[in-house]
Amino acid sequence: MTATVAVYQQDAYARSCEASVLESGPDGVVLDRTVFYPLGGGQPGDTGLLESGDGRTWRVVDTRKGEGGRVLHLLEPDTAPPETGLALTPALDWDRRYAHMRMHSALHLLGAVLRYGVTGGQIAADKGRLDFDTQDEIDRDRVTAAVNALVAANLTVGSRWITDEELDRQPELVRTMSVQPPRGVGRIRLLDIDGVDLQPCGGTHVKATGEIGPVVVTKVENKGKRNKRVYIAFA
Repeated sequence: MTATVAVYQQDAYARSCEASVLESGPDGVVLDRTVFYPLGGGQPGDTGLLESGDGRTWRVVDTRKGEGGRVLHLLEPDTAPPETGLALTPALDWDRRYAHMRMHSALHLLGAVLRYGVTGGQIAADKGRLDFDTQDEIDRDRVTAAVNALVAANLTVGSRWITDEELDRQPELVRTMSVQPPRGVGRIRLLDIDGVDLQPCGGTHVKATGEIGPVVVTKVENKGKRNKRVYIAFA
């Protein structure tokens, strides 16, 4: 079983790439390489088009993880899939993806301001939220100002890789309490926001926090005895 080369892990700004069809059927289309990010870590799966050289196109309505590192491109219902071996160009709905990149990076800044364990999260193109393991009161205006200060600082956002063993020696890097980083492939990707945030994350992000733009904490909810849900949106 051949894994899909995840172009988005090396270049989140790649909007398209050259690929060929490895598998094609009702469960989705598997390509040898793709720019499409599959659902995971609270970030939605990408949408877009698969385009062939002879002018045919297929609409991708969602992207999911398959077995063995494969990426499944889910097509519109009742669509005849492309044939195995066909050369294709997967092309993203870029505006939607870029909004997810901005919001995902913004949520990491929210977590950098609120240094509690994270019990859940969700990302959309215009808003997002994180759940924190705390009983403390959270001041919306103070948190909004602190996050926007990190945005305005235009901090560099990058990534690097460590081994499973290195992560075992640094368990404090894992902020998420309900989901652990995937293991078994020998290495784990870390998101590094210029000394402000460093933790495992396989999602797509902007290159600098200034790209996020102003955000606002819109609501804080109690979701249990030790669970505060904090919502943010683009201002």
